[in-house]
Amino acid sequence: MIIEPSSSDRAVLIELGSRISQHRLAHNQSQAELSRAAGISKRTLERLEAGESTQLTNFIRVVRALDLGSGLNALIPAPTPSPIELLKFQGKQRKRASSVREPKTPTQPWAWNDSK
Repeated sequence: MIIEPSSSDRAVLIELGSRISQHRLAHNQSQAELSRAAGISKRTLERLEAGESTQLTNFIRVVRALDLGSGLNALIPAPTPSPIELLKFQGKQRKRASSVREPKTPTQPWAWNDSK
């Protein structure tokens, strides 16, 4: 199954859990062996494979224990700046997002000989 962008959170968790289970079995490991290698409890691994919510660090530990850590780079690729941004910042890394500025509108229309 391919995880679609429109999939519910629950569907994504179930699919990820299923894939972890399949990789564990492909490595011929029991849940106890993988949980020991990942440094998590067996119950945590059971929850992860069942598609239940767990901490992200537990997921990362299991992925590394299954030698799938290289796939984490594909999960959220590093952002690539546009050529214009490269020129604008000249190698400096952006630290803040800019807000959208509303054009200034005068409170009253300007007129000649305004004596206020």
